[in-house]
Order: sequence, then structure tokens, then C-alpha cells
Amino acid sequence: VQLQASGGGLVQPGGSLRLSCAASGGDYYRIGWFRQAPGKDRELVAFITRSGSSATFAESVQGRFTIPRSNAKNTVALQMNSLKPEDTAIYFCAAMSTPGNLLVRSTDVDYWGQGTQVTVSS
Repeated sequence: VQLQASGGGLVQPGGSLRLSCAASGGDYYRIGWFRQAPGKDRELVAFITRSGSSATFAESVQGRFTIPRSNAKNTVALQMNSLKPEDTAIYFCAAMSTPGNLLVRSTDVDYWGQGTQVTVSS
């Protein structure tokens, strides 16, 4: 599975940004986003089942981020609202080849997209 992420950029605190990830070349059961800030470990942001029946979010983004997905278009997005400077990071799309828990560890990810930089600053 190939994952192509897009949509990063610079946004002011309180603003919104939408990332998109297009999947191709195979099937996946779970898909979502990780992020990595300078000097920090890569952390799960949000993950969703392919069916969309279940999703999970990091506590730090709960209520601010959503994870829309379209099976028809084979895409998943990360809609980020009320952005904070601490959301600044490189964001990575990720997918899993098997069903399972949505609390995916970065070391277990089967497929990675390239990172896209998100900077929240005034």
C-alpha cells in the first residue's frame, strides 16, 4: 500500500488546516495519522477503521480534530481545528494490513506515507 499525504503548511493559532492521505496499491484495515515534533517520539493522533465504524483520538486533540474518510475515493483526511502551537509537528499518514486495536504503536505500523509539516505560529 502506498500512502500519499498532502496539505500541510503554516497556520496561526486558533486556525484550521486539513491534511489528506490517498491510499493506493492494496487493502488496509485501519488508517490514520501520527505526528512527530522535534525531539519527541512519534505519537498517534487519530486512527479509524476502514469501515469508519470506530475511531480513536489522542487526548490532546480530542474535540478539535476529526478524521473524515472516503472509501470510494480511498482517502482519509485529518481536519484540524482550533490549532495550537503545540500541534506543530511533521504529520504522517499510516495504515495497517490487519484488523485490530486502533491504539496503534508507531513501531507496529505496516505502511507509512511521507511526512507533511504543520506549523502553528503567529
